[in-house]
Amino acid sequence: MSTPSPFLQPSSAACPDALAILHLKRDLLTPTVLRTYDDEQLGYAEGKVTTTRYGNYPHSTLIGQPWGSQIRASLVDTGTRGRVGLHLGSGKKRKREPSSRSQRDGSPPVERAIEPGPEHTRSPELKSTKPPIPAPTGFCHILPPTPEIWTASLPHRTQLVYTPDYSYILQRLRVTPGTTLIEAGAGSGSFTHAAARAVFNGYPKDATTLTHDQSTQELPTAPLRTGRVWSFDFHQQRVQKLAAEIQEHGLEGIVTATHRDVYQDGFALDGPSSNPTINASAVFLDLPAPWMALRHLTRHPLSPLNPLVSVHLCTFSPCIEQVQRTVSALRSLGWLEIEMVELSSHRIEVRRERVGLQEEGLRGVNASPATLEEALGRLREVEGRDRSYHHGMTSQTRGEDLADEATGEYVSKQQRLQHIRDAQADRKLYNEGRLVHRSEPELKTHTSYLVFAILPRAWTDDDERKAHGWLGAGPVKESSSANQPKSKRQMKREAKEQAGSSKDIEMDDE
Repeated sequence: MSTPSPFLQPSSAACPDALAILHLKRDLLTPTVLRTYDDEQLGYAEGKVTTTRYGNYPHSTLIGQPWGSQIRASLVDTGTRGRVGLHLGSGKKRKREPSSRSQRDGSPPVERAIEPGPEHTRSPELKSTKPPIPAPTGFCHILPPTPEIWTASLPHRTQLVYTPDYSYILQRLRVTPGTTLIEAGAGSGSFTHAAARAVFNGYPKDATTLTHDQSTQELPTAPLRTGRVWSFDFHQQRVQKLAAEIQEHGLEGIVTATHRDVYQDGFALDGPSSNPTINASAVFLDLPAPWMALRHLTRHPLSPLNPLVSVHLCTFSPCIEQVQRTVSALRSLGWLEIEMVELSSHRIEVRRERVGLQEEGLRGVNASPATLEEALGRLREVEGRDRSYHHGMTSQTRGEDLADEATGEYVSKQQRLQHIRDAQADRKLYNEGRLVHRSEPELKTHTSYLVFAILPRAWTDDDERKAHGWLGAGPVKESSSANQPKSKRQMKREAKEQAGSSKDIEMDDE
C-alpha cells in the first residue's frame, strides 16, 4: 500500500508523510518530508523541526495547512536535544570521562557509553506534546511538489536539465500520456520527474493505494497502455539515491531506475542478450558521448525501440564538438530530420510605470515631471526659492522651503513628501500609470546544445503489400530496372562505359 504521488495527484492540503516545499524566497526553496514525530531524533520538544536561515518551522504548524499558505516561524525549544543519543538506533551517547592520567601523558581521554534511560529513549511514534510559540519575525509559504519546484530545490548531484530545456525537449519528443520513454544519464532526477508527469495516464493495474482520507481504492489505470520512464545511469550511488527518491515520491510504478553502462550493455532490461520489452517511442540521452550509445538504438531484433512507430530522439550536449560527432553517427545509422537547437531564455518584467511629481518620495516610481505644466510649476517654485533666498529669508527656509502656489505659504520638503504619502492611501495604484514590459539586458548563459532526430519505423515488403491492400491500390507490381525511365546523366554515364569497353576490346585485338 502506498499513497498517491504528490507530483501526479496532489492533495488540497499538506498531509503527514508527504513531501512539501518551503518557499523562503524566489531562489531559496527547501524540500522536507512532513512528519508527526521526530524521525531524525534531534530532541526538539515540538517534534520534527525544519531549521532555515529565516526561522524554525515545526511540522505540527505545517501539517493540515492548505497549499500556498503563509506559515510564521516558531520559537522552538531544544529540550533534551543535548542528552539524546546521536547514533540512530543505538540509543547511546559517547561521553568523555576525565582522567588525570590522560592529562599527564597526553594520551586520549577514555570514553564510556551511557546506557539510555527513560529520559534518553525516543520512540519514533512519539508525537510532539509542546505547542510551538510563534516567533516575532520570519515566515515561509508551503507549496506542493511539482517538477518545476523540485528542479529548483532538489539536492544537486550532477548538472541539471532545467525547466526551459526539459519542457521544450518533451514537446519536441512528442511525449504524451501513455508514452514509453528512455532516459540515459539520470543524474539528479530533474528530467526524470518531469518525464514521469508527462507520460502519466494511470498506475499499473495491480496497484492499490490509500488516499489522503485513508480510504482504500483502486488507482486509476490506463485503458490501453501505461506510460513508463526507463532511466539508466552508470553511477551506482546516484542510481540508488534516485531509486530512493522515486519510491519516496510514489513514482515506483511509473519510473524504473537501472544501473548500467549503456555504452557497452545497451538498453536491455536484464542484460544485452535478453529479449527487450521496453518498446520506447522517445529517447533522451544526457551523456558525455551519446554517439557511443546510438549503436544500440537501431532497428535490430533486440532493439528497445518500438518497431511500429517512428522514434524521436534528443541528445543534451554542452560542447559543439560533441554535437558534430553525434550528428555524424546519426546520419550513418539512418536517422532523419536531424536538427540542432540552442535555448537562450530571459525574463520579461511586466509592471505599471508611474511618472510625475506626485510620485516624489515613493518607491519604484519615476519622480520626474510627466507634463510640461508640471515642469514649469516646479521651475517657478525653484525660482521663487532663489528669490526668497536673495531677499534675506531666514536659515530655516533656505534650500528647503518652497512656496505653495495655492496658498502662497512656504512648506518644507518633509511636509510635501508627507502630503504625498497621505494621499497614497486613497489612490488606486494598481490602475495608475502605463503598462510597460522590459526584458533582461543580457541573455542567460549557455546550458547545452539539443540535437533532435527521427528514426522511421521499420518497413518491410509485407507492410508494403498491406498498405496497398488497405489503400485499394491493388497488388504490388514487380518492376524491372530495364523498364524504368533513365535520366540524361545516367544515359551519358552508360554511353561512356560502353565507349570505354569498346576501346579496351580494340586494344586487346591489336
